Amino acid sequence: MEPKAIHLGPGADLRKSLEALAQEELAEGFVLSVVGNLSKAAFACPGSNQPTVLSGELEIITLQGTVSPKGVHLHLSFSDGDCQVWGGHLEHGSEVLRGADVLVGLLKRSNKPGSPTVPGQPRIKLAVAEGCPWSSRAMRMLRSLGIPFEQAAPEAGSLPQIWIEGTMIGGYEDLADWHGQGKLERFRTGS
Repeated sequence: MEPKAIHLGPGADLRKSLEALAQEELAEGFVLSVVGNLSKAAFACPGSNQPTVLSGELEIITLQGTVSPKGVHLHLSFSDGDCQVWGGHLEHGSEVLRGADVLVGLLKRSNKPGSPTVPGQPRIKLAVAEGCPWSSRAMRMLRSLGIPFEQAAPEAGSLPQIWIEGTMIGGYEDLADWHGQGKLERFRTGS
């Protein structure tokens, strides 16, 4: 296990920050400890379809659960100004008030197919058709960005087919959307 300490400043979204950490590290883990406060807490109570949102000076008591590049499952408890304790599943929109320090224990990266662990190993796979202009564009885009990829066997459907870290994202237009949103930057060689 590798401990990873992160400090979150005012306005940071607690859940998004932990999701981003798992994505950046490409590792699974769990929250070891937390100290800090929130200006807004968004949490799902058992049996409720909508998150509950409370605002004020809210002191974090506990945060526990798991983080992974595929998502997080976290439980939050906190107290309000009257020392009333609240809690539930942590949702997006929980904003840090003055600061929060979180210690996460990251586990060794898995060696399962589709979850690369070696720097420079392709994390993107393409199934392409020879002579297909969309397949050619997808490969050209990745090459021009300096992003390694490997070819894969196609599944049923149109080509190209693109998988990122083991998850099919779709075809060329989906890859172009990822590029437009800056999501491909972390796959560049040397990133």
